[in-house]
Amino acid sequence: MHWYIFFYRLSWIYSILNIILALFSLNILFLLILAIRHRKPKTPPVLESSAGLPSVLVQLPVYNERYVIERLIDSAAALQYPADKLVIQVIDDSTDETTLLAQARVAHHRERGVDIRYLRRADRSGYKAGALTAGMAAAPGEIITIFDADFIPPRDFLLRMVPSFLRDPRLGILQARWEHLNLEQNAITRVIALGLDLHFAVDQIARSRSGLLMNCNGSGCMLRRQCIEEAGGWQDDTLVEDTDLSYRAQLAGWRIDYRPDVLVPGELPATILAFKQQQFRWAKGIIQAFLKLAGRIAASKEPLFKKVEGFLHLGMYIGSPLMLLSFLLSFPVVFIYGHQPFNIAALGVAALIPPLAILYAQARLRGQWLRYWIYYPMLFLVSIGLSVTITRAIWEALIGVKSPFVRTPKFSGSDQKNSHYALPVDGAAWIELALSMYGLFTGLFAVERARFLAPFIFLYALGFGLTACLGFLQAGPVRRRAAQAMTRS
Repeated sequence: MHWYIFFYRLSWIYSILNIILALFSLNILFLLILAIRHRKPKTPPVLESSAGLPSVLVQLPVYNERYVIERLIDSAAALQYPADKLVIQVIDDSTDETTLLAQARVAHHRERGVDIRYLRRADRSGYKAGALTAGMAAAPGEIITIFDADFIPPRDFLLRMVPSFLRDPRLGILQARWEHLNLEQNAITRVIALGLDLHFAVDQIARSRSGLLMNCNGSGCMLRRQCIEEAGGWQDDTLVEDTDLSYRAQLAGWRIDYRPDVLVPGELPATILAFKQQQFRWAKGIIQAFLKLAGRIAASKEPLFKKVEGFLHLGMYIGSPLMLLSFLLSFPVVFIYGHQPFNIAALGVAALIPPLAILYAQARLRGQWLRYWIYYPMLFLVSIGLSVTITRAIWEALIGVKSPFVRTPKFSGSDQKNSHYALPVDGAAWIELALSMYGLFTGLFAVERARFLAPFIFLYALGFGLTACLGFLQAGPVRRRAAQAMTRS
């Protein structure tokens, strides 16, 4: 009977995990309530005169971006701002033909009279944080504006954002809202857009307008140079240099704000493999930032509630390993099922609140909101499948495994299957496939012993199976090219 007692204890761990997941969802509900409360748009400051404008440095950090580099440089060169107060800087760490393309476009715009400068580093030390630091040392600018390679800044971006810094001398960072260049490309881009829209329509509104700790997103943002320096500068000990700096700046007394009325279009990952790569970097970096900053947040003079929300914000990815562990415990729970109704209630809360928040986000941001919201079931399933990748990222962060800053490939409408930046299948896909089989077996077992849990278990199985199959399908051409190359050699 020892195994029976062991399984019984596992069932209680399962229940605790579900309750924690429900609490994460309740925090989303809380942020949704705050976002609704602060839904009325603020009147943005208007630039009345060009006199007294601060100097601006626009930084374009790039690494192997052959498909988007020319578009990026051209859009930055078209920014409207007094020419004598604007410097555009291309910081290139590339190892492919991106370098030649960037140099040619910089030379073209310099001939037109644009103050645009090309900076080539000897190595990628510090990755993006190192590039931004090197750029700041090489060019002037009271205000720093950053655009990643897959973004297209609107011409009036600077003129609309800079007045906020003139009005508030303690404003250190200002974030614009991301829009999506390739929203309609495929189902994956629509799914990813749902998650980002939730962030920008709910999380950022709620946090910025309620005075909670928040982060800038590293692109489409403005930072005061003095704020960067007083916060300790860009640091490369996490994979999310933007979140790290954001928190250090706020703890140093600087304020962050968000401009949902200023839109900066960017390119979404177009394949599940690119999305997993992006989420791995974000999840690992966020947990690294949590470990780095938790003590400072706890010791700060911020109100307790603000500290708790900061911890929840930096701990948002923890839900993925908890979800994965809950799923792994489903078989022993089904085996010894004791009709615990709070398991069903907790799972229901965890599953039902996020779609409400996403529905609100789509209603706020999209005219045809139902057209996009119907992709939520796929987002839910992909989120389940991503738990393998995110759990690995969190584990590496906890044990201190270092990893390089791996860029998310951008295709700019090119054929991503045959692109130079197409990704091979990752090892997580095989684990996802095995978990799908485990879920199918456990779900069939639950139909007889715990029928109320069976639908949740089948959803897990479908989520892992979907993510694995998408990975294999989208990586197929990469495997064929590799095989052909080996044959030719």
